[in-house]
Amino acid sequence: MNNFFNVRMLEFNSIGDERGKLVVCEGEGDIPFALKRVFYIYGSSNSVVRGNHANRKSEFVLINVSGSSKVKIKDGKGNEMIYLLNRPHTGIYIPAMVWKEMYDFSADSVLLCLSSEHYNQDDYIRDYGDYMRQQNEWDA
Repeated sequence: MNNFFNVRMLEFNSIGDERGKLVVCEGEGDIPFALKRVFYIYGSSNSVVRGNHANRKSEFVLINVSGSSKVKIKDGKGNEMIYLLNRPHTGIYIPAMVWKEMYDFSADSVLLCLSSEHYNQDDYIRDYGDYMRQQNEWDA
């Protein structure tokens, strides 16, 4: 199964008044899985590339809560898309077995990462050639 075509942008409800804005993201609702891990990336320059991996089991939602960054996704079969994350009330859902690269971080970028799984080194595929082989096996 090629999960590349299940990647999608999410828009979260933004509530606000003269005091400011509030965005709520609930697991198994706004986020299409139960949250098990939250982390964020900041202080990366625009020349840095983060990610460069796929996950066998983990699903992710990425939200730039401040600033902007780009996310390139690939499926190992020649398909790729680039998403711009630049609004704190939108995010990108990335299912398992989709290659991801985060880059072009603005100086004020804070990229919030929500994951369906606890960290497990064995979940990561860090070599694109290995990913392509496993993706072909996974699709078979």
